[in-house]
Amino acid sequence: MSNLRVGPKVHVLFRKEDLDGLRLAGKVVIVLDILFATSTIVTAFAHGAIEVIPTLDEWGARAKAAALPEGSFVAAGEINAVTLDGFAPPTPLALLEHGLRGKTLVYSTTNGTVALQLSAGADHVYAGAMLNAEAVVAHVRRHHPDDTVLIVCSGSAGTVNLEDMVGAGYFVDLFAAHLTGMHELSDAAVAVHVLFRAGNPFEALMRSRVGRMMEDRNLVHEVEYASCRSNLSQVPKLVDGRLVLV
Repeated sequence: MSNLRVGPKVHVLFRKEDLDGLRLAGKVVIVLDILFATSTIVTAFAHGAIEVIPTLDEWGARAKAAALPEGSFVAAGEINAVTLDGFAPPTPLALLEHGLRGKTLVYSTTNGTVALQLSAGADHVYAGAMLNAEAVVAHVRRHHPDDTVLIVCSGSAGTVNLEDMVGAGYFVDLFAAHLTGMHELSDAAVAVHVLFRAGNPFEALMRSRVGRMMEDRNLVHEVEYASCRSNLSQVPKLVDGRLVLV
């Protein structure tokens, strides 16, 4: 009996909250938090981190850090865009100043690390960003060619984030180049694809709520960095609650 696909191959969820009750078994999930959690995670691996432990909240991060040998980790994170007390900053370029090579990154954010944890029921979960999109898509196509792909935008506390939708559109654009037609994309996937194609990603990110917040904080360089497309090759995968390179 042939394996017939029921419905589209590539789907997009606009918010992590939409994962509630969703049947993830058998699916490949790519989690996006463009500003900044998954962009930071990919960057950490590119600069020598050996693993990343994403936690649901600050207290989970503190507990994970307390269980690790002193000097073996860097703890970073934020809650509602405020850096946690005693933690390194959560944005990719600022975090690099704290030295990640050979260390574990214990990481807690308001949305991205939560989305990763909520996705753990899927067969395969990857951290994606505009920075590593081509590498992730190539890996998924090579290793999971027949599986349904679910691109999860982390969003922000139940609301939709423009930057994640633009990032999702980039991923859809890359997948679409290898699909047999638009019928393999869900309506949500088509919508973000149209959004991505409509303009310059950096400009779109700067128009987002978080982008405007970064401009007020003189952190436009962090947004510009996160808008770079496929200049990193690292593909982080969630395995037993920890992100490791595949």
